[in-house]
Amino acid sequence: MARTIRKYGTLIGIVAVILFFWINIPDTFMTVRNWLNISQQVSMLAVVAFTMTIVMAMGDFDLSVGSMASLAGIAAALAFQADMPLVAGILLALAVGLAGGLINGALVSYLGILPFVATLGTLTVYRGLALFASEGKTIFGQDIPSEFSGFARGGVTLFTLGEDAVVLPSLTIVALIVLFIVWVMMEHTVYGRRLYAIGGNMEAARLAGVKVKLVRFTAFGLTGLGAALAGLMYASRVASANPTQGSGLMLDAIAAVFLGMTMSEEGEPHVTATFFGVLILGVLDNGLTQMSVDSYVREILIGSIIVAAVASSSISKLRS
Repeated sequence: MARTIRKYGTLIGIVAVILFFWINIPDTFMTVRNWLNISQQVSMLAVVAFTMTIVMAMGDFDLSVGSMASLAGIAAALAFQADMPLVAGILLALAVGLAGGLINGALVSYLGILPFVATLGTLTVYRGLALFASEGKTIFGQDIPSEFSGFARGGVTLFTLGEDAVVLPSLTIVALIVLFIVWVMMEHTVYGRRLYAIGGNMEAARLAGVKVKLVRFTAFGLTGLGAALAGLMYASRVASANPTQGSGLMLDAIAAVFLGMTMSEEGEPHVTATFFGVLILGVLDNGLTQMSVDSYVREILIGSIIVAAVASSSISKLRS
């Protein structure tokens, strides 16, 4: 029984939350359009959480992803402002995120700095760079190409309801593509097995021939790349770039991974489980917003859910 609760606790929580909002806001919550809206709302968080799962599989984490997302968005906006081509601006932003992630990886892997200390420091550095580059201002208007901002408003038509088309948002499609790529990499490649080997026992992995420093270095780079992609998605959605726009991504991403970890027998991060962690956060946010609940209540609920999930997992381990 304890093992069942531990494994399916997050799924049970999702069902309970959905039922609660379905009962309280029946007219708007369980509609196709609302669920597509939820998928778009959480798409940026999903990308960060999916790539955060990579480093958390090794027992590490990255506190700087929110700042990196903001910095990448600013980098793209400044590139557009300087009349750089659309593709060049996007590639520049992705390169900024990759570089930021690799810096984190170098600090952790090759200099031996604890991930908490290293990424807490770079969080401040990247946030400062975003503020400095943008002069603390939001970049919007004609500086953002319509092709870039239009991407977030696009999508793929799934079917029609009467005269209205039901469209899968393009940002949701990007998140699903990232989910698939990370799933294949972590669950079906040698690289993914090395990630879990390092997370299980770093010294044993090293003695088995795993290049621990290189794997950790590249894993942080991939997480930085995911943060940059999320920053681009956010900038496209709001047609602007703000130096603090990604500030809330880090805590929610870590929360999503932790919620997903309660579904694993070994308590390991898996990207498919992270998906359900993202889902429960998205459903909570959407439902509470529709019920006009103050935003601080969401923070209290999310924190309580994380503590309860981790506590139940720990209790189940002790009993087993």
